[in-house]
Amino acid sequence: MGAEGTGMNARIGDSDPAPVQLLTPEGERVTHPEYSLSVTPDELRGLYRDMQLTRRFDAEAVALQRQGELGLWAPLLGQEAAQIGSAWATRDDDYIFPTYREHGVAWCRGVDPLALMSLYRGVDQGGWDPNEHNFHLYTLVIGAPTLHATGYAMGVALDQAESAVISYFGDGASSQGDVAEAFTFAAVNQAPVVFFCQNNQWAISTPVEKQSKVPLYRRAAGYGFPGVRVDGNDVLAVLAVTRAALEHARSGAGPTLIEALTYRMGAHATSDDPSRYRPAREEAEWAGRDPIARLRALLVREELADETFFAEVEAEAAALATRVREGVRGMPDPDPLSILAHVYSEPHTLVEEERAELSAYLAGFTAER
Repeated sequence: MGAEGTGMNARIGDSDPAPVQLLTPEGERVTHPEYSLSVTPDELRGLYRDMQLTRRFDAEAVALQRQGELGLWAPLLGQEAAQIGSAWATRDDDYIFPTYREHGVAWCRGVDPLALMSLYRGVDQGGWDPNEHNFHLYTLVIGAPTLHATGYAMGVALDQAESAVISYFGDGASSQGDVAEAFTFAAVNQAPVVFFCQNNQWAISTPVEKQSKVPLYRRAAGYGFPGVRVDGNDVLAVLAVTRAALEHARSGAGPTLIEALTYRMGAHATSDDPSRYRPAREEAEWAGRDPIARLRALLVREELADETFFAEVEAEAAALATRVREGVRGMPDPDPLSILAHVYSEPHTLVEEERAELSAYLAGFTAER
């Protein structure tokens, strides 16, 4: 297959540089004139471990949904490098605004996978304390987190804090008005925010070619801030580019848009069937760029890991999957009245009336027994 239709090079004009890459699909380190990265063997093994464990519990979540244990799940299969690489670039004091697929970022921030699944099982309205991890709750409204992140970043700047903010969204969200408004406010206020777009090539069934006439990273220029296109299946390049963008933000130089070219190897969500709209040859093309396989190839090529290491990671991943499976099945049903908790920070008359009505309704079932 040529460039057309693969997503990697489609729509790049003569003036567009190749995406930043530090690791080829064959697992060879390469240099880049603007971005470099120094990583230890332990760090390389750590990146591999995080990607592999994230992929494993993501696969377990898909299986649990198929068994009726989760109402829905948004798989991240294929996007591990974009998420783990960018998450590794953040500092503990940075604040992250995800959408609903950033399971790898959540993992790196210490959020228990069971907390993610409690939301998709419908037994919790959030799942974790955002301030404990500096990782905001998932937001199912497309594009909205970019506005939340921009406002938060403006506050960070007013506080003269030395941290940065990063907001995740997809190529489909980039077509939303919320994203355009976030770009405008971030630019004119020099907000310390990084907009991290995971361009996984499909907004459900709409290909990226039907969403934009120009590469997405170029949109930043229209708002007056830098845009960078990175190979999103190259965990080293993603780490280097995101680290530079976060430092750019912390220095007071304002926002950056990162377009991470990756691929959603699975469905948009478990309610979706990509075989109805996506060419099989395109899926095969991207399978050859698997982010985990290319880092494993590097570890093997440079003799930085042996079969014992890979077996230990596999065993750890299997144990995590078992813990997740048992944990999800053991989640208790919530108190029905808890749906009205946290609506307002203080008691509210209308909410109390609704609570009384719901309580009486539920009591009716008890009386019928």
